[in-house]
Amino acid sequence: MPYSDVDRFAGESIPVSDDAVPVVDAEAAAGDGPGWLRAHVGALRSVAVERGAVLVRGLELREPADAAGASRALTSELMAELEGFAPRTALPGGVYSSSQWPPDQPMCMHHELSSAARYPRWLVLSCLEQGSSGGAVSVADARAVLADLPSDVVAPFERDGWQLVRNYSPLLGVALADAFGTDDRAAVSAYCAAHGIAHEWTDAGGLRTRQTLPAVVEHPQTGERCWFNQIAFLNEWTMDPAVRELLLSEFGADGLPFTTFRGDGAALDRATVDTINEVYDRHTVPVPWRKGDLLLIDNIAAAHSRAPYRGERRVVVALGDPLARVGP
Repeated sequence: MPYSDVDRFAGESIPVSDDAVPVVDAEAAAGDGPGWLRAHVGALRSVAVERGAVLVRGLELREPADAAGASRALTSELMAELEGFAPRTALPGGVYSSSQWPPDQPMCMHHELSSAARYPRWLVLSCLEQGSSGGAVSVADARAVLADLPSDVVAPFERDGWQLVRNYSPLLGVALADAFGTDDRAAVSAYCAAHGIAHEWTDAGGLRTRQTLPAVVEHPQTGERCWFNQIAFLNEWTMDPAVRELLLSEFGADGLPFTTFRGDGAALDRATVDTINEVYDRHTVPVPWRKGDLLLIDNIAAAHSRAPYRGERRVVVALGDPLARVGP
């Protein structure tokens, strides 16, 4: 593949491919992946800011400990996940398994924890096993998505934000302990109150929350406007139709594990959700990763997705350098 020398940080120069998702060859790491990454972290981050993500090949990542060491080299702080939309398994070194999302269902474009009080500036994905088929990771530039969305779709969200409604129950959704780090009701209520999350405890012993969030944010480094939300991914119209109908029949419209609304609380029509997903589709770029690769994603500049897969797929996830959410 063609490469060009790109000088990105403090005199560093690394060879970066001209692919849609740039690839960096780290074979020169010679068994010291973390050391090589620390020496080139500025350059790698700069490429990720400019292009949304950068794929590092040649680190020979084989175990979660390898992924944890590489992730710590690329970030200043690894954060714990709270308010996640699917369970994960915590792994040694401050990293996690990928989300326990049904392997036969796509994980549509989203920004990691963009609905949470704290979200990662950097997302580091390490591929230890690809699976036997499928499971492709793709990215979409949030700046290009925003520019391509119709103005009449963007305007109300930029003005009023968007709302996320979630239901946590023993039968459905993420367990309280996984989402909030505790199942103590008083502690969960205190967390919700501290972060502007309206909440109520249901008669069935569950928790229902509603929060209003910004849909468009400024990139913390470049100041560019980015479409940064999970309006489409967590909306009921994005669900597989059979799954949606099953959930509605079992739990009703108020009992879905999650869905989204306009910032003023109005329901979202299917056409709006479809339009957002269609724009994402136009800007979706598959990542050509393989076993042992590491993907550094600028979580503000790029959304990411995962295709359905078969077989054993092991991906280690690191959430780096947390930022605090501000209101819409």
